[in-house]
Amino acid sequence: MAAKKLELEAMSLDDLWSLHEEISGILSDRIKAEKNELEKRLAALGGGMAVLADSSPAGASSTGKPRRKYPRVLPKYRNPQTAETWSGRGKRPRWLVAAMKSGRRIEEFRIGEASPKLRQRA
Repeated sequence: MAAKKLELEAMSLDDLWSLHEEISGILSDRIKAEKNELEKRLAALGGGMAVLADSSPAGASSTGKPRRKYPRVLPKYRNPQTAETWSGRGKRPRWLVAAMKSGRRIEEFRIGEASPKLRQRA
């Protein structure tokens, strides 16, 4: 091994570069062959599902059907300080959680309805 290292150190820059390109080409070919072999094995084991998942468009599921489009959900709650909104779906936003911990009710932040105090007067 030490003799080969000495041989490399004695080589000219052009010779080293051509050796590098040759090695890179061989490595690239072997990596491609290895990848193809692994993809064949994976397709045989998994019925080809993994290969299909990589090649399908983002909107389609693994069955090939396009994903159903859901209608846009309008916001139901608004933060009066920052005008941030929340549709009422998913995890509650931090501003709403903090307000509720401080004793306020969720109905106070409702959009499109009169505030609870005004409803009591009517």
